[in-house]
Amino acid sequence: MSERTPLLHYRLSTNVNEQSGEHQPCLSGETVEQSLAFSRLKSVHHSRPKKLSTFFGVVIPTLLSMFSVVLFLRIGFVVGQCGLYQTIAMFLVAYFIISMTVLSVCAISTNGALDAGGAYYMISRALGPEFGGSLGVMFFLANVCSSALYILGLVEAIVATFGLPEDGVSPAGSLQVLPAGYWWSLLYATGILLLCLLVCLVGAEIYAKASFLIFLVVMLVLATIFISFFAVRPRTILLPADLDMKLIEFISNPPLADYAVDYTTGTMMSFATVFAVMFNGCTGIMAGSNMSGDLKNPSNSIPRGTITAVIFTFIIYNLLSLMVACSCDRILLQRDYSFLRDINVWNPLVTVGVYSSTMSAAMSNLIGASRILYALARDDLFGTVLSLAKKTSHNRNPWVSVLLSWFLVQLVLFTGKLNTIASIVTIFFLLVYAAVDLACLALEWASAPNFRPTFRYFTWHTCVLGIVGCAIMMCLINAIYASASIAFMLLLLLLIHYLSPTSSWGYISQALIFHQVRKYLLMLDVRKDHVKFWRPQVLLMVSNPRSNVGLITFINDIKKSGLYVLGHVQLGDLDTLPSDPLQCRYDSWLSLVDHLNIKAFVNLTLADSVRHGVQHLLFISGLGGMRPNTLVLGFYDDCTPKDKLTDPTLADATVPTQDPEDKRPPYHFPALRPSNDGMGGNGKVMGPQEYVAVIADAMKMLKNVALARYFHQFDRTSTISSSPGKCALYVDVWPVNLLRPDSSSYVDTCSLFLLQLACILNMVRAWRHARLRLFLCVEEGRSLRGSEEKLGQLLKELRIKANVYTVTWDQQVALHWQRQGEAGKRSNATRLSDEYLSAVNRLILEQACPPPAVRFLYLPHPPADTQHYTAYLRQLDLLTKDLGPTLLIHGVTPVLTTDL
Repeated sequence: MSERTPLLHYRLSTNVNEQSGEHQPCLSGETVEQSLAFSRLKSVHHSRPKKLSTFFGVVIPTLLSMFSVVLFLRIGFVVGQCGLYQTIAMFLVAYFIISMTVLSVCAISTNGALDAGGAYYMISRALGPEFGGSLGVMFFLANVCSSALYILGLVEAIVATFGLPEDGVSPAGSLQVLPAGYWWSLLYATGILLLCLLVCLVGAEIYAKASFLIFLVVMLVLATIFISFFAVRPRTILLPADLDMKLIEFISNPPLADYAVDYTTGTMMSFATVFAVMFNGCTGIMAGSNMSGDLKNPSNSIPRGTITAVIFTFIIYNLLSLMVACSCDRILLQRDYSFLRDINVWNPLVTVGVYSSTMSAAMSNLIGASRILYALARDDLFGTVLSLAKKTSHNRNPWVSVLLSWFLVQLVLFTGKLNTIASIVTIFFLLVYAAVDLACLALEWASAPNFRPTFRYFTWHTCVLGIVGCAIMMCLINAIYASASIAFMLLLLLLIHYLSPTSSWGYISQALIFHQVRKYLLMLDVRKDHVKFWRPQVLLMVSNPRSNVGLITFINDIKKSGLYVLGHVQLGDLDTLPSDPLQCRYDSWLSLVDHLNIKAFVNLTLADSVRHGVQHLLFISGLGGMRPNTLVLGFYDDCTPKDKLTDPTLADATVPTQDPEDKRPPYHFPALRPSNDGMGGNGKVMGPQEYVAVIADAMKMLKNVALARYFHQFDRTSTISSSPGKCALYVDVWPVNLLRPDSSSYVDTCSLFLLQLACILNMVRAWRHARLRLFLCVEEGRSLRGSEEKLGQLLKELRIKANVYTVTWDQQVALHWQRQGEAGKRSNATRLSDEYLSAVNRLILEQACPPPAVRFLYLPHPPADTQHYTAYLRQLDLLTKDLGPTLLIHGVTPVLTTDL
């Protein structure tokens, strides 16, 4: 392999970080050279390089998102309602769930070069656009609601500190001067959101710098809180709700749960409702991932920074819960959510920490929401709906996405209470976390060679545990909200599936399907085949689909959930060609399959002759126990083929395109020539001798053979819909070898194969109302009634519903023997006169009242002497002349049984 040869891959390849010189995996569906070229193009296009490090881009945003409302305003609420034991249990459950998700995030993020969008980018590139887009919207809404939640928490803290008492009279010298109430709180929240908007419009860098200062303040406040538990003596606290005096006593909080009414919402608390509030302190694990587009090295920074932040917050939360439970009265914890301010060594310091941390968390979620929306818009999953969100400023800040996110946060602020939206936010985040675990699980189960993350501390077990944990907690928190969110996600999934264009990210579903299909194909043992479970597995040879649309759709009906392969032979010699000419044609054939809505595979081959090409396909088509057992050929005649496939590429050559957005599939099939070679109407690429040799070859290989004639006249839609009352559609079956008038047997293998195919067609939903007419040719000397009863009994045993008609053909048989004479009789009737064949043809036409939609006729075996191939083909031509859509069928294997 030369060094210029592109290395193709399924999902990931190796990319070079030009700034660091390190090798990084590239998350794309391109070659290595294309990926490198794209990286250089991005470095030229973007004037400002990514600057955020692990600490500033991941650790600080994650810590500030997790150390916000729950740390300063709800830790006492949780301990007061649940007691110490259940609080620790809650944190264990919550951190177990997020730990499993963090492991999945680390695995995915170290398996490819990440771009803007964080978790959305991971999920969409792993699971494909449908799951990625729908869950991206859910993650966007989660960040929007979470930003509103933090703002409401900040307003709650402001009102608790500076709000007027309920009587409206501020004590002398007090700072409680701000009016309180729903509309005043909404006004304060709107002002805070505007401040967050201004910071976010400036960009992520100013937010990162501000976050570092906030981080220092929060760490300082946290240190003073722990010091206060030991340094501050018991003191009396004035409760804001009922003005009762409560004394903080050492170890005065029982470790068991004692749920009470939440004084902010007036609702009774329970384990699920408290967990919903508490879990918001754990939802910040994606804050660093959301900044992936602004990180220097996201694949390295996200796992290290996220794990560091999660471990640190887990230790702090449990230590703080222990200290609160050992030092604070339960009534105080349940009735005053800002109690940490009152017990601190310096009260204003906690207030500053609350304000700064909640403001930072609100900005973090607002920026995260805008980045997700920008990534969704850039991927064009929703068409023009999000086209405006693609706009960015000169420093790559998606300012339109920021404005749209700000507007939605403002709408959520109308809910007014933190605890009201806590359940919704938690369910949204749990759904996203479950999706991240599912993405990692799918990649692991698919066993794709290019899924080799550098972070290896995960297994499929951790992914499953994360998914199960998220699902259980969603149902426990609020089953109605959980069901509604899942239903909304599925609706988005369907919309994206049917409306969005095909992406080049790669679909994990294809890898999973491949993995499972391979496993089950290995289990499909051909040695265990049984006639009871036989089904047609068809190889249909097509030279040009333009004249074979009717036949292609008809065979799709008759396959009965079996294998269906469209085969094509292109004449040529690879030694004389610069490259394989078939590779560029697969797209046209697959577009044809999609356009006709058939369930078929496509198999193309290059050969020096059609006969050798068909042999190739019969040998190599299929895998394991799924191989064609029936070969279908078009008939070799001089009928003028008709083009029933509109080709926009040819139309454009003669007629100007009226619709510039015409998205019809690009078919690149050659124009028809006025002759039919039995392979699809693309000229006489082989002679009659070779055509019959193809039939003989297939029978030697123990393949059933069907020759289809006049199917250019067959239109499935008009045939199925033109039966008034659904009782005028007929399928005629002639199970007798009409080229052997000396034999009227209808119970040989070939005759029974005809019956089976006709029955299968009748089982298809579109053909279920069709009536089978079975024609039995007998001579007057035999018992007509006895033959009819015998055949009827056979059909009954085979569970085939058909009307049996006896047809006398003494005149046709007599005409044959008159022409043959005794010599012909002794030669076993190998020579048939044209008069006889024309008479049999007329006999078939006379029974067509009303005319059938399709006829099934017995196809005799080709003669052993190849010199008689041309005569054999002429006999078939005379026999089937002007019969309309007809299948000449020869079966070589038993396909019917009366056994259970």
